[in-house]
Amino acid sequence: MTVQTKPKGMTRRQLLSRSVAMGAAFVAGPGFIAGSDAAWAMETTALQPASMATLIQMARDIYPHDRVGDEFYAAAVKAYDTEDAAPEIEAGIAALDAAARGKGHASYIETGWERDRVDILRGMEDSTFFQRIRGGLVTGLYNQKAVWPLFGYEGESFSQGGYIDHGFDDINWI
Repeated sequence: MTVQTKPKGMTRRQLLSRSVAMGAAFVAGPGFIAGSDAAWAMETTALQPASMATLIQMARDIYPHDRVGDEFYAAAVKAYDTEDAAPEIEAGIAALDAAARGKGHASYIETGWERDRVDILRGMEDSTFFQRIRGGLVTGLYNQKAVWPLFGYEGESFSQGGYIDHGFDDINWI
């Protein structure tokens, strides 16, 4: 009788199933983050991968859009992955995790319910860290041309003759 031994490490299936339990993004290795659907991935240079995953979840909780994929949130917070920004961001993530532990959770990203994460964020909304992330997301998320169609925005109309000649006067119910 032969005994089969399990291979060391995780299989792809195990990695993906565990990632879904973690939330929007998961740390797949040193300096590497991937989406839970494995449709996107990014490398980090200055920030810890776990910190970047936390930033992505934080971005989704601040500006939640079900139809916007995590890769757009990742692109929006990628600007914080610099040597200059890293110390402040890492300190902010540490404060965020401390606030989560104060509410009985292991960390912010491991807080399972969105409303619990939002409560943690509300407790930090006056902090410089929160305001910096929230403010950066306004342009970082909504200035991505690939996101515009998800909101029904076709982009600027000046180059196409303006809004008057671009369907603005198509109202037929008046």
